[in-house]
Amino acid sequence: MTSSSSTPSPAPLGRLTARGRDEVHRVASPLELFFDLCFVVAIAQAGVQLVHAVAESHAGEGILNYAMVFFAIWWAWMNFSWFASAYDNDDVLYRVVTLVQIAGVLVLAAGVSKAFEDHDFLLGWLGYVIMRLAMSTQWLRVARSSEGPERTTALRYAGGVLLCQVGWLGLFLPEGLRPWVFLVMAILEMCVPRYAEKDFATSWHPHHISERYGLFTIIVLGETIAAATIAVKSGVDENDALGELLPIAAGGLLIIFSAWWIYFAVPIHGHLRSNKQAFLWGYGHYLIFASAAAIGAGLEVAVEQAVGKAHISTLAASAAVTLPTALYLLTVWALHSRHFKVGIAQQLVLPTTALLVILCTFLGDGAVLAAGIVSALAVATGVTLTARTATREGKETAPVV
Repeated sequence: MTSSSSTPSPAPLGRLTARGRDEVHRVASPLELFFDLCFVVAIAQAGVQLVHAVAESHAGEGILNYAMVFFAIWWAWMNFSWFASAYDNDDVLYRVVTLVQIAGVLVLAAGVSKAFEDHDFLLGWLGYVIMRLAMSTQWLRVARSSEGPERTTALRYAGGVLLCQVGWLGLFLPEGLRPWVFLVMAILEMCVPRYAEKDFATSWHPHHISERYGLFTIIVLGETIAAATIAVKSGVDENDALGELLPIAAGGLLIIFSAWWIYFAVPIHGHLRSNKQAFLWGYGHYLIFASAAAIGAGLEVAVEQAVGKAHISTLAASAAVTLPTALYLLTVWALHSRHFKVGIAQQLVLPTTALLVILCTFLGDGAVLAAGIVSALAVATGVTLTARTATREGKETAPVV
């Protein structure tokens, strides 16, 4: 959360030097919150296109396009967030360059529908050009303000970012080659930080990074609630189908509430002690963010199927909700919860819940409600097991689920 004190006026221009990793009261800035909120546009556009693809029985193509587009959204957010954690000096030039990056995000969002429908990546690529030129400018500022291994790291980042952007021109090759270009370029993109920091680790702040990821998770879950609520409202207004939609609405709400509780049950910043742990944790969040957003798209699909607008079976509509929910549960367990478990019973709560949620797919019209109840029971079970462990050990512990 941000500080309650007023934000001081920024210096016109300062050296872009590293902030301390042990800095106290390191919290997200208003500019970072603004940056995150602008990503809602892109996430919403990706969700809408996924709904259309699944509802029209093009799930395979839709999921592939969604995975590619969401990677672009997530990676742009990642590049900024980790840099800001280490080097945010909040001077005028830093703010201006960040606002330029936000403009690039909005251009990327404007190109999402064309990427899905026409496989036209021009706007998305141009959005990335804007963001990448801004990002490389920031790294060059770091290089100018530093020396030795830190300067080398900054120059590697700047060069790697620009070279990868050139590589993304492969998206304009014949359509059949584009998924392979995407796969190769995604791997190369994720290799840039590992290469850049092999001799010098940037001073990202563990508490700040964990807060930034938590805030983005809240934004994604918020977008999920908004999309599902609008879908239910439209279904009721246009089809007078409250009886059919009420179980979906209740189940969806339980799933989203449980998703929030499960993610924030543990203070993960203490686990981010090294670059190796941080890279695995940070990269793994692609699945958390993408699956959380896909839950909202799945709920929209379930609503459209219930009112007869989607040309798919009840089984397929249920799977659109239960499969991303199960993926979310498993990924949060792998990245967060398992590090805080005490005993086999606690370790099995989320994996077992994920399996039960998948089995709910086959329950027909009650699948979403059943998945929501199972998710809520997982939270209750986790809290109960943690309380019992704390009682036996005579101490208080976090409500791990």
